Amino acid sequence: MAKTRAIFEEVEAKAPEPPKGGGIDGRGKGARRGIRAWLVGIFLLIVVMIAVGGLTRLTDSGLSITEWKPVTGAIPPLNEADWAVEFAKYQASPQYLLMNSHMTLEAFKGIFWWEWGHRQLGRLIGLVWALGFVGFWAAGKIPVGWTGRLFGVGALIGVQGALGWWMVSSGLVGSMISVASYRLATHLGMAFVILGLVAWYALLLGRSEAELLQARRAGSRKLFGMTTGLMHFAFLQIVLGALVAGIDAGRYFPTWPDMNGQFFPADAFYLPDGGAVWQAFFENAGLVQFMHRMAGYLLVIYGFVVWLRARKASQPSTRMAYHLVVLMLLAQMTLGIYTALSAAQVHLAITHQIGAVLLWVLILRARHLAAYPLAGSIRKGTA
Repeated sequence: MAKTRAIFEEVEAKAPEPPKGGGIDGRGKGARRGIRAWLVGIFLLIVVMIAVGGLTRLTDSGLSITEWKPVTGAIPPLNEADWAVEFAKYQASPQYLLMNSHMTLEAFKGIFWWEWGHRQLGRLIGLVWALGFVGFWAAGKIPVGWTGRLFGVGALIGVQGALGWWMVSSGLVGSMISVASYRLATHLGMAFVILGLVAWYALLLGRSEAELLQARRAGSRKLFGMTTGLMHFAFLQIVLGALVAGIDAGRYFPTWPDMNGQFFPADAFYLPDGGAVWQAFFENAGLVQFMHRMAGYLLVIYGFVVWLRARKASQPSTRMAYHLVVLMLLAQMTLGIYTALSAAQVHLAITHQIGAVLLWVLILRARHLAAYPLAGSIRKGTA
């Protein structure tokens, strides 16, 4: 029987227990900060990979290695005998026979190291992904709902490696002295897809699920949708730029705003070896560069339309993100013009390609802030 307690008897106060985590924050948050750092590392490696890939193309080095050996190919020639074997393989390629028959072994070593370095970076990216994914998964540190996303990144990296060889193999047959432009565009396009996914995931992991949910309520669906369109348009322009690079179209029309004195290039649908009209959209230097120029103008115009809408955003951080996007659009267009005027000199062409990477990332960041604006202080004017 319970003991009767006096009316005025003091009762020992017990501190209330803190509420247990539940809802969003209680669903296995995992090592968000660690995974984000790992993704940022992969992101930086991909940026370097894109830059080295561009230099490999601009130096005509991409066909110097005529075999695809994902594992054993990591070991370069170690002595003169190995170099002689590697050089003999290249001497059997159409590029050597039709364009570089005068090349010496020493000159071959120069282009070999570019392609080998490009492939080695690909192996490094795959290794960094594999070690990170397995490590976080084995430790049970991957947040709920993220295992599939992170595994998907690794799968795309593997596909990208296969696409790289698919591209290179196109330049080792018949009378080809370079890779097929549409395969180059596919390969570069996939690189930007992977880069975009990694950047987007890193942005999402920068805040907790609860913070993202709260921020989403203040987001702008209209601005997010318009920026999604801008992102797709920028991707199309990147692919068109890859087609320009694939057939060296940037070197044939070193004038602006006209194209060798004309608005629309002469013989836009002419192909030396004949072919269907649709092939000209991929293989005619004048038509491909014309499309890239026109798409660039339209991209800048649409970018300004999105920027005008973004000026109405209540968060200064969101508005600043779109200021940076429109400034980079103008800078990238200017770089493109100077690249064309220089007949695609290496230093300008690679700067233009890196500019595309920066623009791509800035658009993704602006899109993220449109959907998940940063919370701020009204008193400080940062809301």
